[in-house]
Amino acid sequence: MLKTYIFLIGAIFFEVAGTMLLPVSQNFTKLIPTVALAIFYLSAFYLLTFVVNKLPIAIVYATWSGLGIFTIAILGYIFFKQTLAWQAIVGLFLIVIGVILVNSYSLNKF
Repeated sequence: MLKTYIFLIGAIFFEVAGTMLLPVSQNFTKLIPTVALAIFYLSAFYLLTFVVNKLPIAIVYATWSGLGIFTIAILGYIFFKQTLAWQAIVGLFLIVIGVILVNSYSLNKF
């Protein structure tokens, strides 16, 4: 089960890395960032194929997308100087709490 969650964390990392390269690729006109983001996205989906064999897809997708959204918002603030309203920050933390709850109660079934 630990290996499954390591693959899920890896998939989240690759998805976030690919998404962070989207603005850098400048609408896919810059070759190196475009190739890198394609590799990151393909790697994320590849790792997800192993995860969905062990966990329900609803749990996998909720975790992958929720933690991805949270991480991208934080990194967007750090690297791209994007701002968030306090309500958005509260919402992001609620997403993380939701992901924790979903995974905590789904572990009892597997």
